[in-house]
Amino acid sequence: MAVTDAAILKIKEMIVSGELSPGSRLPPEKELSEALGLSRNSLREAVKALEVIRVLDVRRGDGTYVTSLEPRLLLEAMSFVVDLHQDDSVLEVLAVRRMLEPQVAALACRSITDERLAAIERRLADVGADADVETLVAHDIAFHHAIAEATGNAYLTSLLDSLSGDTVRARIWRGITEGGSVARTIDEHRGILDALRHRNAELAQALMFVHVCGVEHWLRRAR
Repeated sequence: MAVTDAAILKIKEMIVSGELSPGSRLPPEKELSEALGLSRNSLREAVKALEVIRVLDVRRGDGTYVTSLEPRLLLEAMSFVVDLHQDDSVLEVLAVRRMLEPQVAALACRSITDERLAAIERRLADVGADADVETLVAHDIAFHHAIAEATGNAYLTSLLDSLSGDTVRARIWRGITEGGSVARTIDEHRGILDALRHRNAELAQALMFVHVCGVEHWLRRAR
């Protein structure tokens, strides 16, 4: 593993230095292993590991390429891990969201467009009190993603996406549905949207804080 780790670090250095850029093709395996002073087996293991975390893209019969290195790709591994977590870890995830999402809502007030506000409103209008968990999960993902995306910060958007994937949200929404709190949660979304529409950063921040805290509080009581 130490040799494989060294191979990973050397490929990383090539990317960081600019020797390999997003979308570029790696040299042939034999040439690259000799240039890095590694065995071909070690290089293969390193490539496999970097493929898993979406740094490299192995195209059979074509070669190995550096991916776009976009945040959404690089943070997919975190999303996978978060989905595996149990309730105690989900609470920690919600604690992180409680710190970040109110700030995101405040930032979004400065740059969210009328078109994005209208799109969020349409999605809210489609969610009824009798909505199933799948509909609620899709709405919740779109709602929080749209607000984060409005900040223009791709890393922040991808980070928040990764902190609460489909599995975690489904688990939480299923409980909220069983507890009869759907209407209240949707009303909280409407309040946040209204604050965004009026560009009231302080109110949007406060409402988002209360909203995320409410979900966290519900989950703590449900343990």
